Amino acid sequence: MSDRNAMRESAPKGRARLEPPDLSEKGGLKNGAPQRSDERLFMQLLAFGNCRDAQGVARHLSKAQTPLVVYEDVNDPTGIAVLTLAENPAAFVERARPLLHSGPCSSLTQKPSFAMLGRTYSLGYEPDLRDALIERPRRTVLNPAWSWAIWYPLRRTGAFARLSREEQGKILHEHATIGRAYGEADHAHDIRLACYGLDTHDNDFVIGLVGRALHPLSHLVQAMRRTIQTSEYIEKLGPFFVGNVIWQSGRR
Repeated sequence: MSDRNAMRESAPKGRARLEPPDLSEKGGLKNGAPQRSDERLFMQLLAFGNCRDAQGVARHLSKAQTPLVVYEDVNDPTGIAVLTLAENPAAFVERARPLLHSGPCSSLTQKPSFAMLGRTYSLGYEPDLRDALIERPRRTVLNPAWSWAIWYPLRRTGAFARLSREEQGKILHEHATIGRAYGEADHAHDIRLACYGLDTHDNDFVIGLVGRALHPLSHLVQAMRRTIQTSEYIEKLGPFFVGNVIWQSGRR
């Protein structure tokens, strides 16, 4: 066999087949089997000014066929924000959008810097994956006992992404331990959303803190400032929206 024929025989027969990416969320073992899911809960926060009738806006938005929360903005006497929840993000444009530019909402002025959009995600060890992805986040933001909320986006530095999984795990464990302590004491409860490619300012995550009183939420943010993640690996944080519930799905 000539050298040319030998090269032809050894040449690759077209491109190797690429395995499609696995987009599913993974949880821990349940009944002895690993959990996987393609379900996620999306949440969108939109803030507005020039609201002279917050109760009227709330009544108007109660017609939405998707769960939502209406907050009064503590830092703006004419400000509100609307948090919409949906497993199918099409609900934001098909159900919420028509209401947000009609009726008493038509005179509102949007505040684009406070727009936040994210999706729930798993860490890989959740004992009940559906509860972690869908039910618990929904219960948290719709709990009538927890009427105070702080919402903010954040972006980690590239240095964090270059750490090994073991190093990342230690850093995140410190952060999670503090959050869990506040939650078990009923001081503050968190919602963690990934917003890669969904955020207009290229943030990585949207965080929601909700609770019975405002001070513990602020105290939790303060406590988190001392963690390695926040002090060394957060590139930017905020802006912060601070609100009190005026209406939420399930509350009458």
